[in-house]
Formats: sequence, structure tokens, C-alpha cells
Amino acid sequence: MESYCAKQGWEFEIIQDLGSGMNYKKKGLIRLIKLITSYQVERLVLTHKDRLLRFGSDLIFTLCESFGTEVIIINRSDDSTFEEDLAADVLEIITVFSARLYGSRSHKNKKIVDELREVAKKL
Repeated sequence: MESYCAKQGWEFEIIQDLGSGMNYKKKGLIRLIKLITSYQVERLVLTHKDRLLRFGSDLIFTLCESFGTEVIIINRSDDSTFEEDLAADVLEIITVFSARLYGSRSHKNKKIVDELREVAKKL
């Protein structure tokens, strides 16, 4: 990311957060939203679309559009179909769901998650 931005000749700041992509109260995300809505971000550069948020990144992209921030996704997959995007979303939901269930280390929970994965693969 840094080398990409430097090669483009852009001034940049890296904002990083650790934790779940489902947590909307991360300090870096909140800071980014404040910067965007105060017209302080010329462009938002991401390695992948889902690096910003697991779900809800389109809301941030709409904010960017409204506040004149260009969005650049370096590793974009333009050739995916609606069905492929839907299947990927379902698998991501299952991943989040399984991460929460595996905390209990239950064999029953593992079986449920495995069955959900099989159903998602058939989509």
C-alpha cells in the first residue's frame, strides 16, 4: 500500500485497526469517517474492498462520493458475477458466525457450521 501510494506521488497516511471487521466502533474507522465528512480526504486507497469493513463498506463508499473522496481499490475483482458476490457474502457471514461459535469449542457448533458451509458452496 505504501509503495503504491508513493509511486503515484500521493501524500498519504495509513490508518489501521485491529479487530473484527464487524466492529463499527473501531477508533481508526471513526477517525476515517470524521476526516471524510470534514473534506480532509482526497482519496481512500484500499488493498481489497472488504478490508475497510466486512459488511457495510458500500455505506463508506457512498460517504466518499458525497464528500468528494475518490475510492481506489488496488486488488479489484471486476469479473465476478452477482451469484459469486452473493456466495462470497454468505461465506463471510458463516465465517463470522463460526468464529463466534468456535469460542465455545462445541462439537455441535462445529457440525452446524460445517453444514452451513456445504449449503453455501451449493449456491
